[in-house]
Amino acid sequence: DVAFKPVSTLLRPQSSVDSQGNAVMLEGKGRHDPCVVPRAVPIVEAMACLVLADHLLRQRTARV
Repeated sequence: DVAFKPVSTLLRPQSSVDSQGNAVMLEGKGRHDPCVVPRAVPIVEAMACLVLADHLLRQRTARV
């Protein structure tokens, strides 16, 4: 099982550009959080690598 905490909405205005290339200011209103699903796989893979590296290092130091 994998769980993620909800991503916070940024309430500070941010400069950006629209589809025509015009400068616009974006400001979050309410709790319309972005979806983290596209980033979930790399996050889980990175965490799995960290856990495996940790176990490998623990196993090597236990033999010394």
